[in-house]
Amino acid sequence: MRDRQLYSVGYGGMLLEELIEQLVKVGVRVLVDVRLNAISRKPGFSKRRFAAALAETGIRYVHDPRLGNPKENRASFQRGDGSEGRAVMRARLQNGSKVALREFVDLVGEEGRVGVLCAERDPARCHRQVVLEMACELDPEIETFDLS
Repeated sequence: MRDRQLYSVGYGGMLLEELIEQLVKVGVRVLVDVRLNAISRKPGFSKRRFAAALAETGIRYVHDPRLGNPKENRASFQRGDGSEGRAVMRARLQNGSKVALREFVDLVGEEGRVGVLCAERDPARCHRQVVLEMACELDPEIETFDLS
């Protein structure tokens, strides 16, 4: 049976080369960008350039804004508490983004090692942690690791 591993990555404070090196080292095959908008002021982390840099190493890039955190839900995470933001994300992923979450879990089953990317370095202060938790609820065979 193929591995089912998710690698949580927050690129804040990292250089593009560092991030790619870490992904290659652990054998990530696909990186799913769960930012609502795949743009960044940080060089190399906007969608086109980022996808091209990953492709050079054989890593496929997927941007899925359906797994993104709406702007109005970010304050709870930024305060460090996150409980309100986590509840909103869970509701979002159980309702309107349920298909996206299922497709994400299926991708992990197909590819084996998948990275989950957002800007926030600390997973406890980022919605991607909710995405990982809910993926594991759908498929308890998934293992998670933090690369931040």
